[in-house]
Amino acid sequence: MPIKVVVEVDIRPTENPNKVRKAVSKVFVPVKYSIIKKRNKRILRAEGYGSSSLLRLYNLLREERILDAARRYMLAGIQDNKIIFYLHKQAAFMGVASFCDDEISSPLGSIKFEVECDDPKALINWLAPRTINGIPVKEYPPPD
Repeated sequence: MPIKVVVEVDIRPTENPNKVRKAVSKVFVPVKYSIIKKRNKRILRAEGYGSSSLLRLYNLLREERILDAARRYMLAGIQDNKIIFYLHKQAAFMGVASFCDDEISSPLGSIKFEVECDDPKALINWLAPRTINGIPVKEYPPPD
């Protein structure tokens, strides 16, 4: 199974959908966007395929030197062949990857990532490898 990434984020009534889309595009490389209605909410949904869709996040984790924290959040989010994790929407708009615990722990909302793949741990090793003093112990190839 190739890597499939689905990103969803609430568009609040006071928010400009283009700005929400911009926040997503700073942390993710989707192939398509759509706006869906779910329980009286508007949701921006973005889909991407392969490790290339995660390259912006990959680079941000290294620039910000948050590989260990990212790894903890992603490992905690493994569910069978999926990884679920959340980023703060406001931080993403500024081009920063800031993790949060769930959809409601971010005051202005969060961006939900759902990554489906054959080997979630291999994907996490590539995205956020273990480090010693902030330096990756080993760099892994993209898993697809």
